[in-house]
Amino acid sequence: MKKSKRTISLLLLVVLLAGALSGCKGTKSDSGKIEIELVQYKPEAVKAFEAIEEKFNATHDNIHLTIDSPNDAMTILKTRFIREDNPDIIGIGGDVNYSNFVDSDMMMDISDFDGLDTIKQAYLDIDKNLEFVPEEGVYAVPYMANAAGILYNKDIFDEHGWKIPNTWSEFIALCDEIQKAGIQPFTFGFKDTWTCLAPWNAIAVDLAPADVCQQVNGGETTFTEEYREVSERMLALLPYGPEDPFAYNYNDACTAFANGESAMYTIGSYAVPQIKSVNPEMNIDSFVFPAAEKAEDNSLNSGCDLQFSVMADCENKEAAYEVLRFLLEDENIQIYIDDQTAVPCKEGDFELPSILDGMASYIQEGRMKDYQDHYYPSEMAVDAQIQTFLMKKDVDAFLKKFDTDWIRYNRDIIRKVEEYNKNH
Repeated sequence: MKKSKRTISLLLLVVLLAGALSGCKGTKSDSGKIEIELVQYKPEAVKAFEAIEEKFNATHDNIHLTIDSPNDAMTILKTRFIREDNPDIIGIGGDVNYSNFVDSDMMMDISDFDGLDTIKQAYLDIDKNLEFVPEEGVYAVPYMANAAGILYNKDIFDEHGWKIPNTWSEFIALCDEIQKAGIQPFTFGFKDTWTCLAPWNAIAVDLAPADVCQQVNGGETTFTEEYREVSERMLALLPYGPEDPFAYNYNDACTAFANGESAMYTIGSYAVPQIKSVNPEMNIDSFVFPAAEKAEDNSLNSGCDLQFSVMADCENKEAAYEVLRFLLEDENIQIYIDDQTAVPCKEGDFELPSILDGMASYIQEGRMKDYQDHYYPSEMAVDAQIQTFLMKKDVDAFLKKFDTDWIRYNRDIIRKVEEYNKNH
């Protein structure tokens, strides 16, 4: 008897949950308003999105917007996709998850969305490059980007008269000069494997083709050929950091940099809020990682940190488009920039964080390339591979494993690319 009551209770719960969720797919609620649900993956930006949600609902009589910013949003989204309980709009990064969703035909083609005309072409191109095989249409609105390179302590640099380097040789000479002054050039947080990707990506955009992963999938080259110099320059950084760079995690590294224990930090602009939480008065600036021997060959490492896609089964496209238009209003973009130290993907005269002053010309000119790890399958655990490589310092073994694992974890994609190339 207890079992049957429990079963009935569970069934009632499922029915109630289904009813609660049914109003979140571009349908009309009891209030007569169209309900639009947006799930975005950056919980650290919840305050900014709460402000935007409140502002939208106060200015729209016919649409009610709900923005969810859960922890571990990608896991939650994938679970919902399996249950066919899709939100109307999702906010995710421009990475391999986005590639998989496009490949699965889950996204709506939004080529007719008028707001696309306001987006910088560089970020639209970055999104197109993320497609495993070329697709007809547009499947995301790039919203915010971040920039990775070198953060530096401006007060220390000004005190010693150090100039920003523009080439690899100048960069190494600067590191030597900083060491001679008795200051540690870099802080690293390589105990957390993901932090190994920050300098890796920033070096790779200067030295490897932007579409190297697509080239490898097409059988045109190998990582052994394209990543050797990248690997060697990663190793060259280690003598300029702490004695044991693997003893410190991300928080440790941010704290060390905030406390003046190093002159520079190889990380992205996303780390600034964490650093400022330790030292709010710190004078931070940044510059593009000068991994190339010619200044004109350097590029800003920047990708779509947040972009919005309308799900293919959204029942009210025009209401979803109205939400996207609202998100793209300059005032709302500035709310996010101020909250998250971000780079807008939209053209316009926005007030950028001062820590991006050293990268401003690259941002304005569109001289940027995407993070290479946005193309890496998560199963390959490239961050852990780079950490192991930095410990063992065996370039040949690292590159051989990279090529072998790439084929192993991308077999299906490589097959799709082969089929596409045969037919096109």
